[in-house]
Amino acid sequence: MENVYLGRQPIVDCQSMTCAYEILYRDKNKESNFDDDRHASVSVINNILNVFGTKTLLGEYKAFIKVDEKFLMHDMIFTVPKEFFVFSLFGRIEMSAKVIERIQQLYHKGYQLCINELNLDDISKYSAIYKEIAYMKIDFGKIIPPKVKEIVDEIKSHNIKVIGTKIETRIGYELAKKVGCEWFEGYFFAEPMIVENEKYEPSQTQILKLYNLLLEDVNIDEITKEFEKNHEITVKLLQFINSGVFHFKTKISSIHHILTLVGRVPLAQWLMLMIYSKSVSKDNAKTPLMLMVKNRTELMQNILKAVYPEHKHILGEAYFVGVLSLINTIFSVKMEKILNDMNISDTVRDALLYSEGILGEIFALVRYIESFNTTAISDFQTKFNLQDSVLKNIVLQSIKEVNIFENPAIAR
Repeated sequence: MENVYLGRQPIVDCQSMTCAYEILYRDKNKESNFDDDRHASVSVINNILNVFGTKTLLGEYKAFIKVDEKFLMHDMIFTVPKEFFVFSLFGRIEMSAKVIERIQQLYHKGYQLCINELNLDDISKYSAIYKEIAYMKIDFGKIIPPKVKEIVDEIKSHNIKVIGTKIETRIGYELAKKVGCEWFEGYFFAEPMIVENEKYEPSQTQILKLYNLLLEDVNIDEITKEFEKNHEITVKLLQFINSGVFHFKTKISSIHHILTLVGRVPLAQWLMLMIYSKSVSKDNAKTPLMLMVKNRTELMQNILKAVYPEHKHILGEAYFVGVLSLINTIFSVKMEKILNDMNISDTVRDALLYSEGILGEIFALVRYIESFNTTAISDFQTKFNLQDSVLKNIVLQSIKEVNIFENPAIAR
């Protein structure tokens, strides 16, 4: 059986909060290049509905699925549940009378449609379907014409949301915002420039201080006092503990109680995740970057257990590789400097900086999974004699845990 990989890329708003996902097709041999777009569309939709499940893969969000003219015109499109998907039409589709009629049929049945990678030099070809289109995507990986703002304004005047794609740098992100894009998509997990936070904030330095206290074996009473000095962090910690993640029989009411029951290392891990939220003083929403770190920690630990079961004693270090892997993006400081300032083991340091050792090898695999490098993934599976289902189930479980982390109500 051919192994199919699904890539889940967040589409975010100006506050870096997830609004939807684009689900991408990848297979072992063709990677992102395939001869049959309709096959790719059907495979993605089938895997979402029948393999991964919408709740697990999408949570509360919709999935943007690329479709070609053949899939658009096939009656099977009406069997796809409209509550989970946005059909993202390839820009090369000609707006013939039959295509326009089909778009109108889908619109009247309640489906949402998007124009993928809009051709800015030929925007007029969509004038007949402005009413039926909910989204249009502009590719910022290409040369953007000077009049793009006027084009965006025209699109938005028809109540169409504009999504900037291929956002890979801060310059691209700022340009997309400047011309009026409302949502954004791009490889910001590899270069997560969307998260606007260029320096240490007071709240973050306090988190680092608490983190170091936990790992330096400071007296529990002293740590408790330090937590209680930071009201906002304490409130969030209590909310997190009481959310059901730890499944305590009774609710926790004090920091001292938490330290006793949870332990120093789990609390230190939680504090590091807190750094990935834009501010500890805002609401409980998780940024895409924070969710990415959560996904990395799940993958790091579960892959270690599958590949090196005899090394379970370094699960904690596997976790820290994941949780520290994007910390330089948050602080805009070189990774080496941050690691020098923190009590991090050589094992974790070598994995993060040089991809060396057991954890470095697993961390490289995690990045291959994120970038859909199916050749490298296949090589890893061959090296460790892993069946396709093993890694697939690990990825699926990680996605499920991220969704619960983002919305604890899902677990209830």
